[in-house]
Amino acid sequence: MSQDSATATEAVRKLSGRRRREVVAVLLFSGGPIFESSIPLSVFGIDRQDAGVPRYRLLVCSGEEGPLRTTGGLELTAPYGLEAISRAGTVVVPAWRSITSPPPVEALDALRRAHEEGARIVGLCTGAFVLAAAGLLDGRPATTHWMYAPTLAKRYPSVHVDPRELFVDDGDVLTSAGTAAGIDLCLHIVRSDHGTEAAGALARRLVVPPRRSGGQERYLDRSLPEEIGSDPLAEVVAWALEHLHEQFDVETLAARAYMSRRTFDRRFRSLTGSAPLQWLITQRVLQAQRLLETSDYSVDEVAGRCGFRSPVALRGHFRRQLGSSPAAYRAAYRARRPQGGGPEPVGQVAEVVPAQGSPAGRRAAAAAAPAGQSAAAPAALDAGRAEHGRPGSDAYAAGRPALPGQRSAP
Repeated sequence: MSQDSATATEAVRKLSGRRRREVVAVLLFSGGPIFESSIPLSVFGIDRQDAGVPRYRLLVCSGEEGPLRTTGGLELTAPYGLEAISRAGTVVVPAWRSITSPPPVEALDALRRAHEEGARIVGLCTGAFVLAAAGLLDGRPATTHWMYAPTLAKRYPSVHVDPRELFVDDGDVLTSAGTAAGIDLCLHIVRSDHGTEAAGALARRLVVPPRRSGGQERYLDRSLPEEIGSDPLAEVVAWALEHLHEQFDVETLAARAYMSRRTFDRRFRSLTGSAPLQWLITQRVLQAQRLLETSDYSVDEVAGRCGFRSPVALRGHFRRQLGSSPAAYRAAYRARRPQGGGPEPVGQVAEVVPAQGSPAGRRAAAAAAPAGQSAAAPAALDAGRAEHGRPGSDAYAAGRPALPGQRSAP
């Protein structure tokens, strides 16, 4: 969790007496995708006590009049309505049907009431738009599917949107990136409630890694953000994408837009939700990914063809965004490609602990350390990252600490 939101969430609201954290209400709407909707139903609605997974009580609630239509024209009938949310200590909004449509007022009121009474509110993928519409993300860090992050940042400027994270835990409000990242966040909730062993048992049942390293960067593409398509800055952005092999900086882009650097930064951020410098670095790293996957250029040559001033700069930014060195990424990609039958970028699968120095981070480090071994190594790793100038999530929330794949509240 960032320092900016620490004051607002340093004391999580006391849970109302009629609410229990293990009672999970899943709020469904018509038009919601069935995959995202099924994730919390599977995680919290199936009894797996035989595998060592503590049991939750699931309340599937309709956020509007049914029946609810979902993917493929299927119709669902939820057993509960909005009134059942009053009994839940955890409320999950799996996804919202359209980022351009306002959610029902009654549902927003129910979410606000639940939050005021201490319930934990969770938004998976575009469910973050529902939480934002309810005002629950104001002044907080949050994430959503990378494709919709610029829209969320533009529509709700008080929300600190970070599209690089798989999920963000800000104490009593949590959000995840798209689709499969909802599994990551649900596992994180089980881990927070019942510990690493329970989350690991559940992950084995679901046949997924207990934690994934890396964030959403590896899944970004080069398409222009939807909001910028008809704006005069679109021409500048398109030029930048076509000239990534050249060494230019944000001042160059500002000059092409006939703006001062300050005005350009403000205009770019207002349209995309991203700082232009971080956007440019991300695009260069994405181009490096493609060259590593499709060419035999050396790492030094790749750095030059992606506009980095040196191979050292490429390696630093590549590792920060993707969690591995360019050489290791290429080797892993080529080792997997013959088996996968086609291009498929791969990254390391490793456990990522919460922010070091936070209570959650200390607990995770202590739990992960073998008997007799100090848990100080992760802190040393963080110190090394700081020494090498690891940036915060300045693309969407300046000065906020970033961890690959997740951000957790103390």
